[in-house]
Amino acid sequence: METIYGTWPWYIGGPLVALIMLALIKLGKSFGFSSNFRTLCSALGAGKSCDFFDFDWKAQRWNLLFLFGTIVGGFVASHWLANHQAPPIAEETITTLQGYGFQSAGKSYLPPELFFNLDLKNILLLLVGGVFVGFGTRYAGGCTSGHAISGLSNLQWPSLVAVVGFFIGGLLMVHVLFPFIF
Repeated sequence: METIYGTWPWYIGGPLVALIMLALIKLGKSFGFSSNFRTLCSALGAGKSCDFFDFDWKAQRWNLLFLFGTIVGGFVASHWLANHQAPPIAEETITTLQGYGFQSAGKSYLPPELFFNLDLKNILLLLVGGVFVGFGTRYAGGCTSGHAISGLSNLQWPSLVAVVGFFIGGLLMVHVLFPFIF
């Protein structure tokens, strides 16, 4: 059980991702979670009122099964396979986060100051963040998993541009916006 509880090294996780991607490429499939939203909307009838959702969603059933498996796997892992300890982070990072008001830094996986204290500021942060992520996903033509894993594996130029944009956006968020917000 210690193997399951612990972090898997890159030389195990990396080849597993590569094998999955090779199988998807061989099967002619493209991986990405954000496409499941379009598939779900189409399956529920949104294609009748919007051309974007008017496509053969049944061809994407395999991706819905992958999404469902991920949700079930996350539930199983968090409830029965987790040792409920926060991942180790550097002391300097803990000190910086505590300076921003996150006293739980290094003690909990999700900061309760942000996710469990739903005051107006946190609700607005989560709502605006969700809108930006949703807009960015649609504007970029896919999510980080779709572009960074599937798109780069298929040597797609738009995916490389999107991944570079994701990294630049992440750096700007951490180094510019995060200190400004908190």
